[in-house]
Amino acid sequence: MFRAIIHWVLSAIALMVCTNLIPGFYVNDIQSALVAALVIGVLNATLGFVLKVITFPFAIVTFGIFLLVINAAMIMLASKIVSGFVVYGWVPAFWAGVGSSP
Repeated sequence: MFRAIIHWVLSAIALMVCTNLIPGFYVNDIQSALVAALVIGVLNATLGFVLKVITFPFAIVTFGIFLLVINAAMIMLASKIVSGFVVYGWVPAFWAGVGSSP
């Protein structure tokens, strides 16, 4: 349980760092970052897992780069759900997926 909480907090910190580094990627405060990290984690565990299984052959052909596109899609979806967490476009979401993926 402690390990999951540490992972959640570190994911929120990674989102805050991405806010400072990536133009078009904004998190208002630490509370929004914690909620966004939780939503992104749940989306990756459910919908992201299904998408990764379905697109596995394509991920093999692209040497895993396509998995970053799926991570970007989960970040874009989370930005629609969480208030205080805004991503303007696919490019910031892609780079945030690179920066905050486990």
